Amino acid sequence: MGQIHAPKGANTKKTIVGRGASSKGRTCGRGHDGQNSRSGGGVRLGFEGGQMPLYRRVARRGFSNSVFTQEYAVVSLDVISANFEDGDVVTLDALKDAGLVKGYNVQAKILCNGELTKKVVIDGLKVSASAIEKIKAAGGEIR
Repeated sequence: MGQIHAPKGANTKKTIVGRGASSKGRTCGRGHDGQNSRSGGGVRLGFEGGQMPLYRRVARRGFSNSVFTQEYAVVSLDVISANFEDGDVVTLDALKDAGLVKGYNVQAKILCNGELTKKVVIDGLKVSASAIEKIKAAGGEIR
């Protein structure tokens, strides 16, 4: 079997412009005159040539609670049934260790999808009303 390699022309060296005539020659692809042809030239992000920039033209008013929203990962009953044994305590840390909940600042909520066949103890998690009925019917409890 032959080796895997990039097709011809896929990997090219970065051209460093503005370092004398040997680097792409003469104007080095920057055009003739102007702010962008100079070393260190160019304008800051959002600058529109003196026109009032968009980020200042558009009103940005009021307060938003979106920064403080709490994200909930959804965990189904059949997933709990598949990953936990009888008598296990299901906590947020246990769900994270099992790889069912991922993320740093994420909470979990147990929803009533599927069937629960094991007696598990739910500790410190949000649970939907229909899921509470199924957990108690299976002999489990919620703390």
